[in-house]
Amino acid sequence: MDDTLTVGIAAVAGLAVLLIAVGVARSRAGSDVNDRLARYASGKPDRPDKPEKSGSTRGPGLADALQSSAALMQLNKVVEQRDFGANLARELARADLKLKVSEYLMIWVGITLGLPLGMLVLSLVLPGLGNPIVLLAGVFIGFMLPRFWLGRRKSSRIGAFNKQLPDTITLLANGLRAGSSFLQAVELVVREARPPISTEFSRVIREVNLGLAFDDALENMVRRVRSDDLELMATAIAIQHTVGGNLAEILDSIAFTIRERVRIKGEINTLTAQQKMSGYVVGFLPIGLAGFLFIAEPKFMEPMFDSRIAFAGLPVGVFILALGGFSMFMGFTFIRKIVDIEV
Repeated sequence: MDDTLTVGIAAVAGLAVLLIAVGVARSRAGSDVNDRLARYASGKPDRPDKPEKSGSTRGPGLADALQSSAALMQLNKVVEQRDFGANLARELARADLKLKVSEYLMIWVGITLGLPLGMLVLSLVLPGLGNPIVLLAGVFIGFMLPRFWLGRRKSSRIGAFNKQLPDTITLLANGLRAGSSFLQAVELVVREARPPISTEFSRVIREVNLGLAFDDALENMVRRVRSDDLELMATAIAIQHTVGGNLAEILDSIAFTIRERVRIKGEINTLTAQQKMSGYVVGFLPIGLAGFLFIAEPKFMEPMFDSRIAFAGLPVGVFILALGGFSMFMGFTFIRKIVDIEV
């Protein structure tokens, strides 16, 4: 392994740790009015200015120190003013992650740099991990892991939200039939439902209590959740507020439509499960096998990078690997498109 590359990666990792340490050292306990309003709207309690007396002598954790860091708060304000930061903040809200944009970005950078650095350390035991191609693969995997985790958490939360939505709409309709106002029916949902439904509707109640119009609070929830079924319900409620009508019957019809859609989606997922698994095998089995060979027997792949058989200044094996990777990617994409059936 080239010593220059090792020193460079170690220097970057050390700089990242130094920046985090400086941020923690400059931490502060206070917060402005906007932060307090944001915590109230999201249901987070205010932290007391002085620690409460208790039997435990445990000091504040690293997470609390990072959240109260002045440096991180300033970085967060700068990042959220950019389109990238605003979109990322929306994605974090949809995934229900209690992280600021700056904190998520630091985790992202830490994993991206930490994974290849850990591979360098393990290369003392497994020399194959010190291969530059393996290290580049580690950087790529570390870069993609936080996005993959965020996407999986967001999709699972939206899926759980959509499954609970028909029963929630029925509960709203029953509350309206019992003579409650719509806001009282929403409060009933907050008391009776489970997260993530109760979490999102409780945020609507808090935003209304802060003076926001109910239609605007409902529209904010639609933007956070990004659910077609919820958007259908919000549109029906907005139309009913404008032109009038029996909202309970409208909600019953929407609940029936959503239940049928969920049932059909479940049947489609059952019928296409084997094809989806085939796509994952086609796309990732060769990559996993190549990675195993790089680690277990590095010399086995050396002929692929023999410079004596070159084309356009590069070993022919590089073009073969690139062609194989492109073919696997196209096969995976085609399979995903075939089994992706819209309902």
